[in-house]
Amino acid sequence: MRIAIGADHHGYLLRREIIELLASQGHQAMDVGTDGPEPTDYPDAARDVARAIIAGDAERGIVICGSGAGVSIAANKFPGVKAAAVSDTFTAHQCVEHDAVNVLCLGAETVGRWLALDIVRAFVGAQFTGEERHRRRVGKIEAFERDGLGGGD
Repeated sequence: MRIAIGADHHGYLLRREIIELLASQGHQAMDVGTDGPEPTDYPDAARDVARAIIAGDAERGIVICGSGAGVSIAANKFPGVKAAAVSDTFTAHQCVEHDAVNVLCLGAETVGRWLALDIVRAFVGAQFTGEERHRRRVGKIEAFERDGLGGGD
């Protein structure tokens, strides 16, 4: 699987470890940076991962900031991106299986290294079930994105 990965300055070290994990599992990581501790803006990391998803250069994305919340908010502003801030393995696979999430958002300051790697394993190992109830619910979300307040009826 092709996975875009980016981070702000809080997540650059964890980003490196995740890239190594993905490579060891046979995935292709598209690294969109940040490479050091100099302050960077988390919306930029989310944007760069979202661009890769929208362009079809990556099937999924992972973006890291201090809490995971900021990058999740930013990533969800892009059409076609379904991002979730995740801090446990159940949510990591369930958000893909039921909600068709394609961008995992992690908090480098809130999730320990080992748990973060387990979360990534669960996220990349999951597939959308395609069950009717999940397709219906995801369809409503997509209508909200497309039609604004009038969507999803």
